Amino acid sequence: MGERMHKLLKVYELLGGEEDIVSPANELIKEGHILKLSAKNGTTQDRYLILFNDRLLYCVPKLRLLGQKFSVRACIDVDGLELKESSNLNLPRTFLVSGKQRSLELQARTEEEKKDWIQAIHATLMKHERTLETFRLFNSTHREEDDTPPSSPNVDLGKRAPTPIREKEVTMCMRCQEPFNPITKRRHHCKACGHVVCGKCSEFRARLVYDNNRSNRVCLDCYTTLCGAQGPSPSPGQNTPQRRRSILEKQASVAAENSLVCSFMHYMEKGAKGWHKAWFVVPESEPLVLYIYGAPQDVKAQRSLPLIGFEVGAPEANEHKERRHVFKITQSHLAWYFSPETEELQRRWMEVLARAGRGDELQAGPSVLESREEDEAAAAAAGPSLELEAPPSMSKQGPQG
Repeated sequence: MGERMHKLLKVYELLGGEEDIVSPANELIKEGHILKLSAKNGTTQDRYLILFNDRLLYCVPKLRLLGQKFSVRACIDVDGLELKESSNLNLPRTFLVSGKQRSLELQARTEEEKKDWIQAIHATLMKHERTLETFRLFNSTHREEDDTPPSSPNVDLGKRAPTPIREKEVTMCMRCQEPFNPITKRRHHCKACGHVVCGKCSEFRARLVYDNNRSNRVCLDCYTTLCGAQGPSPSPGQNTPQRRRSILEKQASVAAENSLVCSFMHYMEKGAKGWHKAWFVVPESEPLVLYIYGAPQDVKAQRSLPLIGFEVGAPEANEHKERRHVFKITQSHLAWYFSPETEELQRRWMEVLARAGRGDELQAGPSVLESREEDEAAAAAAGPSLELEAPPSMSKQGPQG
């Protein structure tokens, strides 16, 4: 008990006495520096996390002449906290903590540091759950909200902080599907669901429980759900239940979760003057179609390309040397050039598109990260002198990118 109180006192001093944490019921689990990813533009910010048995303190550094001090930016209850490990290859060593008061996308400096934080938070959540289960055994009278099925729609809307979608991952309003621009169609976050919407689709305000019932900007759907009031009728261009859905209205993130392959690539059509960057997906449900999105969270594809009949190959010796990992698909007078970020992605894309072009039945293959781990394990088992041969055959994979 003496050592536990000594640790609490040190943290109390670190926070400048701002947070009342010195109590026999509190236990310090882990503390340390961490990087926080901005929901707006994805930049990293140096932050400090302090994990207790009942709360997670999210802290920012304060300028002090004598020693490092921190100020608590958010206190997130362990009760209701959710932990999710990210598989985004573009953002390594990241994980997400989502609580009633705040959601944070965090990035560790090393894989070991990430593993330590995930293990510490997971163990704390498990211990908290066991404590609650013990309490329930002694208390047969359940609270009314305990009887609400966890899968009930919108059960947490407004009651816990949403996980905001990063603005740069969306090129169009997630409600009306109109493209954003910096002058007349700016991006805004719905504070209830976290979606990125335009000003017209978020001109509503609702009181949110997680923000102490303060009034916040919300989108029309959340306003209708939270307030029980119907907003103004959508314009003819908006996505209404009566309007027939376009074949392109397949949300990028949903398609990527069940995809054969997906990633950013630069691309150029035959005859075009320059390269463009887009998010490409071949869904498991439509393995012979390539969907092209402006960004990974867009609710509608910019265009789709049927793949049957296309042949995949390397560019000519004098074609597009300005980019790396270039390959092309051709059919009659059509030609598309693609430039993935890595050689592994090039191999995977060429494999999937070649089979789609032949009309072969495709199966989901290993992700780029899984393929790399398998190759490294095989190389280690075979010894340093043995080179890797053909890439592993395709097996079930999760979404890439």
